[in-house]
Amino acid sequence: MKKLMIFGAAICIALAFTGCKSSESAYKKAYEKAKAQERSGYTAAEAETATETTNAPVVAPVETQPVTETSVVDNYDNEAVRRENVSLVSGTGLKTYSVVVGSFSVKANAEGLCRRLQDAGYGAQIVYNSGINMYRVVAATYDSKASAVQSRNQLRSQFADAWLLSK
Repeated sequence: MKKLMIFGAAICIALAFTGCKSSESAYKKAYEKAKAQERSGYTAAEAETATETTNAPVVAPVETQPVTETSVVDNYDNEAVRRENVSLVSGTGLKTYSVVVGSFSVKANAEGLCRRLQDAGYGAQIVYNSGINMYRVVAATYDSKASAVQSRNQLRSQFADAWLLSK
C-alpha cells in the first residue's frame, strides 16, 4: 500500500511539473508590442481605441489609376530627434546630430560598449545626462540630419534601439 501511495504521489508531481508552461513568450510579445507603440508614438489608450475601431471590416471600392513614374526623395525632416542637455565624458566632441546606441546608469557599462564600438571602427563617445543620471553611448556624430538618419538606420541592424540626439 505504501508503494502504491508513493508511486501515485510521484505521478502527481510529474504531471504538475510537465503541465506548467512558461509564459515567457506572452511577456515577450507584450514587451515587443509596447516597444512598437513607443516608437510609433501611440499611448495605450490610443492603441485600444485603434484596435476597437479597426475590428469592424471596412470595405472600400477599388479604383484603378494610371501608373506614373515618381522619383523617391528621402525626407528626413519627419525623423524623431531627442533634445537633451548632455556633457561630454569621453571622446572628441559632439556635432549637431548624434546616433545613440546605448544608455546606461552605470558608467562602466557605457565604457564597455564604447570600447566595443571603437574596436569595430566607430568613433564612439560617452556623454552624460545629469538630469536623468544616464550615460549615453554615441556611435557617430554628424552635422547634417540626413547623414545621422542614414547612420542610425545602418546601426539598427546591430542596435535595434538606436536613436538620434540633438544638442
